[in-house]
Amino acid sequence: MSDMWKEMDFSGIAWNFHSHRQEHLAKILPRLFARGDWMARDIDRKLRATTIALGLITRKDLAAAFRRVNAATTFDIERAHKWLQGRSSPRDVRLYQDWLLVLELDQSAEWIANCEFEAFLDVIAQRHDVDRETLRLQSMSMHAARFSNANETHSNLTGTYVCYSNAWSPYFRGQIIRGELLIADAESAAGPQVTYSESLPTGRLQVSGLVRLSSRAMHMSLKEPTGDAQFMFCLFPPTAPVRVLGGLMCGATLIGPDSSPSVTRIVMIRLPEKSEHWQSANAYLAKASSFAQDLASLGLSVSSPQTIDERLSEFLCSGDGPGLDQPSTASYRAIVELFDREWLRRLDEDLNAKE
Repeated sequence: MSDMWKEMDFSGIAWNFHSHRQEHLAKILPRLFARGDWMARDIDRKLRATTIALGLITRKDLAAAFRRVNAATTFDIERAHKWLQGRSSPRDVRLYQDWLLVLELDQSAEWIANCEFEAFLDVIAQRHDVDRETLRLQSMSMHAARFSNANETHSNLTGTYVCYSNAWSPYFRGQIIRGELLIADAESAAGPQVTYSESLPTGRLQVSGLVRLSSRAMHMSLKEPTGDAQFMFCLFPPTAPVRVLGGLMCGATLIGPDSSPSVTRIVMIRLPEKSEHWQSANAYLAKASSFAQDLASLGLSVSSPQTIDERLSEFLCSGDGPGLDQPSTASYRAIVELFDREWLRRLDEDLNAKE
């Protein structure tokens, strides 16, 4: 390493650099990476942690965050795919400077590239008021949920979910309807079999179909085997350990004087095991019912019932105005984080009980 390089102080890298020094550093940085003078560590996990801390979902969302702080950013969606897979690392110092602005951190470009992942988590969890353990868990498992092979991703979905959505029937306006979603193991590359059912006053409704996953959404098109009922779901991409799914459900009213095209927000919460309560419970919850109490009746007790009720109500009952319903990423992320914490709490209780 040359004396000139030894004397360079990366803590001074900032936007007030003269442009020719920035250009010079951008030119020599690839050589420094190659020589090992500046080592980029855990860039894939740091980018995933950044995505989660900011309440983002896709690479496109992440790229937009970089463009908001610098319209000329070198953050590229296609190259970011390789970065998130751990196959390569950015070599433009200006991108690391943009990254600092995205996270609103008072650090150097060298720090964000070279620091240990645990130190990175400490700083951004405190800066963005995110639970560190939840952030660590999701950032380390997000790769498996989004970018791994389809069979592994599908296996993370397997289980029974209680589903809450807004009733479409005019006779139950303003009420929440409860459904059951069962995702079975995938028997082929086409994806796992899915069954959604509701215990309606007119009888039990059941539709089935397959899960379709992409990097941008989870899709399900479910049909009634012997009838004409059909529902379509467009959900946020699932993230391990997949305790929650959520998004939009579309179909037509089944109980009412007319059949009307309808759409509702829906939240699906994974249960520890299938509950016998499904067989006798009315799908329509009474007005002002507690989600937490209903979850407890299905075998899923929670430690913060009031927060659960508030988060689910906020997600299901808020809208964007006439003609558009686009669920907030932030409100969905809040629910995911809440139930991830509940899952971690139960794991800890189970471990302590075995000791």
